[in-house]
This record gives sequence, structure tokens and C-alpha cells, in this order.
Amino acid sequence: MGLTIGVDVGGTKVAAAVVDDQGAIVEKSKRPTPSTDAEKTAAAIAEAVDELTEKHEVEAVGLGAAGFVDETRSIMLFSPNLAWRDEPLKQKVEERVRLPVVVENDANAMAWGEARFGAGRDADHLLCITLGTGIGGGVIIHGELYRGRWGIGGEWGHLRVVPDGRRCGCGNRGCWEQYASGNALVREARDLARVSPALAGRLLELGEGAPEGITGPEVTQAAREGDAAALECFRIVGAWLGQGLADLAAVLDPGLFIIGGGLSDSGDLLLAPARETYAKVLTGRGHRPVAPVRIAELGADAGMVGAADLARRR
Repeated sequence: MGLTIGVDVGGTKVAAAVVDDQGAIVEKSKRPTPSTDAEKTAAAIAEAVDELTEKHEVEAVGLGAAGFVDETRSIMLFSPNLAWRDEPLKQKVEERVRLPVVVENDANAMAWGEARFGAGRDADHLLCITLGTGIGGGVIIHGELYRGRWGIGGEWGHLRVVPDGRRCGCGNRGCWEQYASGNALVREARDLARVSPALAGRLLELGEGAPEGITGPEVTQAAREGDAAALECFRIVGAWLGQGLADLAAVLDPGLFIIGGGLSDSGDLLLAPARETYAKVLTGRGHRPVAPVRIAELGADAGMVGAADLARRR
């Protein structure tokens, strides 16, 4: 089978790759996302694709885009972090690149990439949780990607876990992603630094003396050094993650959880407390199988690989 292109469209960058039918990346291209302008975003996607098609003959393009995609896999209904509202993204990109285009939710694309070529290739019932700025998700049932009736299933980052809790970009309050995402980890660290600067000395040092200077990589670095404050932040966020996994297991009973996204790079700093809480609060614990929790294998490439393969299967 021929080559396809997978594009991962996020709030800060458009990353594209030529992918073969074994999930191997042949070449990549990247550029910034003009996230406040829908037309410029479509143009940036087309530019990344054009750069690759100048060197490779491809048969189709898959877009993994952050937001709600309709059931026809062509229209971006809504994106909390991009200027997409009922945006005919498939049509606009096809007109520019003159190739067949499939639009897919970015977390669905990542889940498919991991199911086909990564940590889930030995499982046919799995849930993928992507932890970055927020939380995304993908569902694989009987080896097939489940999108829901309207194409927007798997958005469990917006399950309300705290009534009237922290405000979320979706417009509601108390969503899971406000407590178990990369942003949540940074918020915990900054709050700790403001309230207990003596305890958060290493975090403040890495943040150049100000709570606002603390970002995710600094929290991870401090935790790996054994800093107590940073480890406490990971314990809090990991516990929220584990609680959510237990809730999802109660509803969907998967055979496997795959954790991806930027925050998953922290490994057991996050997964150790997540697994502990998951096992502790799982409904029917001790009388049911416990689905394992694995780190995604394809890393930042998973969305591109998955989108490319979905375009091949269009």
C-alpha cells in the first residue's frame, strides 16, 4: 500500500509526517499553529502537507485535530483552544492540497496509532487517555475505533468531577482535566510555591524565583531529583488520574489503559500514584480483573501515525 500523511494539529504547532503502511515515519514537517484564525490554520496545515508532497507521492491525508469532529469526519464542530466553530476543515484543506482528507479527533488518532502500532497492539478493548494541556481520550472496542453517535465520544476530560469546581475552557466547572492534566500539575506547583515558598524552594529556583516561572518540565525535573514539593504535586495529580481511571473502568470495562500526551513523559512519577489510587477505589476490587495501565509507546508521533493510518482506511 502507498504512503499517507498524518497531521497532528494542536494549539501551538502543526506537525505532519509521511507514514508507511507499517506505521513507520518517513519524513516530518512542522510549523506554528495560528490558533486564533481558522483560515490561517487551514493554510498552515496545507503548507506542511505541501512541503512533504513535494518529495513523496502520497494517496491521502489524515488530520488529527484538537476538538469535536462530526460523524462524517469532515467538520470541526468546536475546539476549546482553537478558532474552530462548525469549521468545514476537510473541504478547506482538500481544496488546498488536492488530496483526499479525513478529519479525526487528535486523541482518537493517537488511540488508533497506539492500538495498531504501539502499546495496544495486543489488545482489542482499550481506552487511551492523553494528558497535555487538558485531557483527551479514545476508545477501541473489538479492535475498532468507537466515536459515538455524533462522532464526539471519548471526551472524558470534561466529566465533571467536582461540582462548581475550577473553571474549564469548555465553559463548565469542575472538569476532570482541571485536576489531572499538565495544566493541573503546573497549577498545583505554583499554588504550593505561593503558599509555602520555603517548602517549594527548588521549584522556585527552577522557575527563576517566581511561581509564574514554574512550568511542567521544571516540576518533573525537581521530582526526579527527589524534591518533596514536586513529588507531592505528582501525588495529587496522579491520584486524580487514578480516580478517573477507576470511574472509566466502571463504565466501559476496558482490557487496557494507555496513557499518552506530554505529561506521560514523567513515567512512574505520575503512574505510580495513579495505579495505587486506581486499584484502591476500583468498583468491585478483589472480585474482577484489573486492566493494566501502560505508557504510550509512540510518544509525540502517535497522533500523526494514527491519522495517517485512518486516512489509508478511509
